Formats: sequence, C-alpha cells, structure tokens
Amino acid sequence: MNLSSSFTITALSPLDGRYAARLAPLRPLMSELGYMHRRVQVEVAWFIALSDAGFAEFKPLSPGARTYLLGLCKHFSESDAAAIKDIEKTTNHDVKAVEYWIKSRFEARPELQAASEFVHFACTSEDINNTSHALQLKSSREQVLLPGLDKVIAQLRDMAHRYANEPMLSRTHGQTASPTTVGKEIANVVVRLTVARERIAGVKLMAKMNGAVGNYNAHLAAWPDFDWEALSRRVVESPEPLGLGLTFQPYSIQIEPHDYMAELFDAVARANTILIDLSRDIWGYVSVGYFKQRLKEGEIGSSTMPHKVNPIDFENAEGNLGLANALLRHLSEKLPISRWQRDLTDSTVLRNMGVALGYAVLAYNSLCIGLGKLELNREALAEDLEASWEVLAEPIQTVMRRFGVQGAYEKLKEVTRGKTVSAEALHALIRSLEIPEGEKQRLLAMSPGSYVGMAAELAKRV
Repeated sequence: MNLSSSFTITALSPLDGRYAARLAPLRPLMSELGYMHRRVQVEVAWFIALSDAGFAEFKPLSPGARTYLLGLCKHFSESDAAAIKDIEKTTNHDVKAVEYWIKSRFEARPELQAASEFVHFACTSEDINNTSHALQLKSSREQVLLPGLDKVIAQLRDMAHRYANEPMLSRTHGQTASPTTVGKEIANVVVRLTVARERIAGVKLMAKMNGAVGNYNAHLAAWPDFDWEALSRRVVESPEPLGLGLTFQPYSIQIEPHDYMAELFDAVARANTILIDLSRDIWGYVSVGYFKQRLKEGEIGSSTMPHKVNPIDFENAEGNLGLANALLRHLSEKLPISRWQRDLTDSTVLRNMGVALGYAVLAYNSLCIGLGKLELNREALAEDLEASWEVLAEPIQTVMRRFGVQGAYEKLKEVTRGKTVSAEALHALIRSLEIPEGEKQRLLAMSPGSYVGMAAELAKRV
C-alpha cells in the first residue's frame, strides 16, 4: 500500500504518518483494505461451501468458477477496495457493498450469475465481520506480531549468553545488593517473554456463522432438514483457502462474544508490560554507564548539548508500549460487552485493533534498534562492584551462621549498615571469626565481582 508524502505529513495518526514505513507489513492486514479483503474471502468461502452442500437449487461449481472466485481473494487490490467504497456511497452499508461488488464480478459468467442470490445467503453482516476480524488477527499474529516479538527475544537471548559471565552490582530498592551478571538479568526477561509469547500464540481465534441472533433462523427457513451447524463449522474450521482455518464458536448472540479477543489482547498487553519493564531498566543502565550506545554518523542527541547520546529507542519503545496497552486494555474490557442480542459499540472500537497492534509492533522495532546499539561498559561495572564491598556482608554472615556463631547478622549489620565498607575492614572481620581456617580463606578470596552465585550458569541455560 503506497502512501504519498503529502498523506504521511497530514496523517492524523503517527502510525500512518511519521512511522508509516516501519508499519508497512501490518498495514495491508489491519487496514480498511485488509478488512475488505477478508470480507471477500469469507463471502467466497461461504458461497463455494453452499455449492457443495448438496442443494438441488445450487449445483456444485465448476473448477473454472472456483478458480475464478478464489482469484478474487488472491488478487484483491486497492482498486478493488476503492470500487467497494464507491458502492458503499450508495448502500451506506459496508457489508452489502462487498456483496454487490462480488455480484458485479459475475458479469459475463452465466454459471455464477445464475447462482448470484447465494452470495451472502442467510448471513447477517456479523457472520462476515466476525470471521474477517479473526482472519485479520490470524494473519497479523503470524506474519507481524509474533515475528517482531521473536526478534526481540532472539536479541535478548544472544545478549544473555554473551554477557553471562559479566558481573554486575544488583540494586534492590535502589540500594546496593548481592551481585548478579548482566546476562542473568537479561535472561530473566527472556524467560518471561517466552512464556508471554506462548500465551499470545496459544489463543484460539474464534468465529461464528449462525445468522442474525445465533440460531440459524433464516437457514432453517430455507432448508429445515439441513445440518446448518455442521456446514458452518466446516467453513470456519477447514483450512484456507476453501475454509477459514479458525475455531468454531457454537454459541453467540448476533455477534461473536469477543472473549477470545480479550484473551489475545490481554496476552499482548502482558508481553508489552514486560517490555516496558525492560525498557526502563536498560534506560537506567545507560544512565549509570553500564551500557554505552554506538554512535551513528549525523545523529544529534540534543539541540544544545553536543555531548549527549540519548537512549531514545528505549524511550520511544516505552511510550508506544504504553499507548498500545491503553488501547488493548480498552478493547479487552469493552468488546465482550454487548447490550441484549447486539449493539453497535463494538464496531467502531474494533476498527482500532490495528492501531493497538501497530503501537506494539512499532515498539518492538524500536527495541531491536536500541538493543543493537548497546555496548557493555566493563569499566563502569567493575568500578561499581569495587566500591561496594558491603555486599559481602551476606555471604560472611551466612557462613558464620552455618558454624553457629551467635549474633552473626547483628555483627555484620553493625559493621556495614549505611557505611562505606572497605575490603580491609571485611578481611579483618573474617580473620577474627571462630570458623574453620579453610572457610576463612574461601571468604578472604571472595570479591564483589566473584560473588554471583549461579548467575552465569542460569544465563547460559536460557
């Protein structure tokens, strides 16, 4: 979908303006064009299925007719979408416009013209819309959302392995704490994101095709003895292109309940929350100098302070993840609610699914760019560790307790709490302890940088 420079400059949403190029893979799937495309796909799948249902009034379509119909979906273009929009100017009904457009493509094809009244047969608009939305989400999840998240996970996993042995001072409550490694802290995020990714991928995308209020009323009026539920299930669950490759929803009002959408959007929001946490942590590590950022020729960090290299990719990611989650949470809270058998509040909200996912995809892109710029500053890490000998109060008092030294915690608290602690002071304390000589030597050999427990092993295991 080509966007002119004038359109991107005047676009109301930055997704179609400033960031249009970054979202090019998502736009054909979640835009109005993508929605129309899927509507045509659903109408064609239902039409072909009706021809195969065994009705005397609608004989099976010829191979040529089938190929032609599937071609309407496969080769659906912007000009086709524009033609549907032109019809909608008259109908003032978007689904009816799709129906009329399909029928218009039957001209000069007597076989299809004779069966034209079976286009949109017994369907309510929502039979077409809910299936189309599910198809949009299916393609977006498979082609854009999960690949974007996978790229972030892959970069983080590489960093977890690369920095598995690099010691780093921990900070709990913002205060110095037991050391870890850079790789282990990144590995924590990899594990969380992997679980979140599985949740997103595991949501079943539901669809219904059961008429105006979910009871096959019109269907049974036409053919009372036919198993319409079985046909609907077959269309919904059969693989594409003759089916839709979705999960059949047997119970609904006029609209599919949207509970699966809420589950999906909540799952995406959970992954995004983990990435907000990551973005803020990386921002902090850049701030204290643990990471440097590779310079890019020509870039400017500040209009007045030429020395600055700002962590803008992580800031952009954090901001866009917040926007995504605000929309995703509204979608998940609103969509499962519908007055009686149907109200129209879901329709306008659903048109913003692409916006919600777009902000998430934009953030994943920013994170990948930002992570690719990072360089570890080992000197800064070592300086912080060397200035924090007080963190060894934990292993010393733990060994003291092992050997029954009374008041171990209290003795270390008196020596270290709120004080600048030197290696010499800790070593003097260790030498004075009534513990085995071998244990003294082990503690004396310890440094903040070596006191990392299983951190390296855990990081490499990810």
